[in-house]
Amino acid sequence: METNQLYPVFLKMDQFEILIVGGGAVALEKLSFMLKSSPNARVSVLSKDFNTALTDLAAKHKVPLLRESYTPPALKGKKLVIAATDHPKVNQQIYQDAQARNILVNVADTPDFCDFYLGGIVSKGQVKIAISTNGKSPTLAKRLRQFLEELLPENINDLAENLHRVRKNIQGDFKEKVDRLNQLTQGMLINKP
Repeated sequence: METNQLYPVFLKMDQFEILIVGGGAVALEKLSFMLKSSPNARVSVLSKDFNTALTDLAAKHKVPLLRESYTPPALKGKKLVIAATDHPKVNQQIYQDAQARNILVNVADTPDFCDFYLGGIVSKGQVKIAISTNGKSPTLAKRLRQFLEELLPENINDLAENLHRVRKNIQGDFKEKVDRLNQLTQGMLINKP
């Protein structure tokens, strides 16, 4: 059986420059997803044309819109790029240009041209869970996200904050702290007969 070999990472999107190339529905989806999870992301969007919904979202979040065609100099200073144009050849060129500059790149709906995938994210306060289907089924990731959003209690953030305070006050070495936190949280597991 093939298994998912991806390593999940949570990026501090407000600490580096991000570029989305495209101005249509796919670019809107990528920007919406990013801003929902990281409202302070340092992202700009480049396209000759933008749909109204993307323009409205960008204005609401003060996201710069660059009204021009893609050229390689647009990648200068970027750490992460999402290619979301309606033109496969342009997306492939963005991928090649990003690869040549060691910039992480995701070409929407083209797993072979992705250094990373944008999975489903469940977020409640300080608790965030990422879901990946290894690019196989975004719909399944979406359904799992919806399931987990309903499953997690609304006060899960209170638990995270309380455990943070406890963790800061536990004395001892790393192992002792882990053992104590494990004891405190063991009751959270759902025991099956």
